[in-house]
Amino acid sequence: MQINIAKKVAAEQAATYIKSGMTLGLGTGSTAYYAIMRIGEMVREGLSVKAVATSEESEELARAQGIPIIPFSEVDRIHIDIDGADEANAALQLIKGGGGALLREKIIAAASDQMIVIADESKVVAQLGKFPLPVEIIPFAYELTLRRLHQLHAAPALRKKGDQYFVTDNGNYIADCHYERIADPETLHAQLNDIPGVVENGLFIGMAHLLIIGKEDGTTREIRR
Repeated sequence: MQINIAKKVAAEQAATYIKSGMTLGLGTGSTAYYAIMRIGEMVREGLSVKAVATSEESEELARAQGIPIIPFSEVDRIHIDIDGADEANAALQLIKGGGGALLREKIIAAASDQMIVIADESKVVAQLGKFPLPVEIIPFAYELTLRRLHQLHAAPALRKKGDQYFVTDNGNYIADCHYERIADPETLHAQLNDIPGVVENGLFIGMAHLLIIGKEDGTTREIRR
């Protein structure tokens, strides 16, 4: 419950940056959930916004909260993207993808004027890598892709949902790569995405503009890039 309080206050602080007329990117995950719920409250109180979502799950939640969802063909500009992180460091480098939506999350983050990351204190680390790095790969010849990941010392394991392989909203697999410590996120990001069969990886480098950290006592602190 305390962690839920921390996530909630971080999400609600992020929502204070929203103004009427904006187009929003809505993230995926347990912290982004609170942001969507708060934005829904603001819409019912008179806020006028439009939004796109990073997953089918978040889109369904947003619609249920009365947040207007628009097709990407109608998006001229995304003013603010609010999303969570599995790990974040002081340089605002992130690991994302624990919820399996890393590709859509990265597309929307890259198209946004500002990416606001919301997290509780447990997600803030001195060095990335303890959380397994998600890498989205296509199902075709996935065994060969996993072999290449092994060559990068990734110790990859295909994510499962029950007895089946987890499948993303894009129809792909997720290989969770166990590094424990990522000394050079920029280089690793390039090496992973250079492997044929890799669609995208969960390292977000130079994308976040603001990190809002929720604390168990109900306060927040912010780190800007």
